[in-house]
Amino acid sequence: MGTFSVTIGVGNLRGGDLTPVSAMVDTGAAHTMVPESLLVRLGIAPMETFDYELADRTIAQYGYGMARIAIDGREWPCPVIFGPEDEHLLGATTLEIFNLTVDPVGQLLLPRRFRARPV
Repeated sequence: MGTFSVTIGVGNLRGGDLTPVSAMVDTGAAHTMVPESLLVRLGIAPMETFDYELADRTIAQYGYGMARIAIDGREWPCPVIFGPEDEHLLGATTLEIFNLTVDPVGQLLLPRRFRARPV
């Protein structure tokens, strides 16, 4: 399976313009990662700092906060990691918040269908 990128908007929870970025879809990443410099420019401050295990198993500390994320015209508040300049990742938590699933072969984000059963 290959990787692919999608355009998302990133903005402050209080409103204002959204900044479009191309983010690699990464279902193995817990949260969406955006460069710290962009989040600071948007007036978003980290709420906490957490340790994250990277793909190569090293541990890195990053800020953690909340941003307004837009995908295909829809917007939701989502957790974000304050990452390095070259990292733009769309993580699993954001995909869950938007009720999206990933088609890696077709390189698409698709609406997730929920199953319901009577109680």
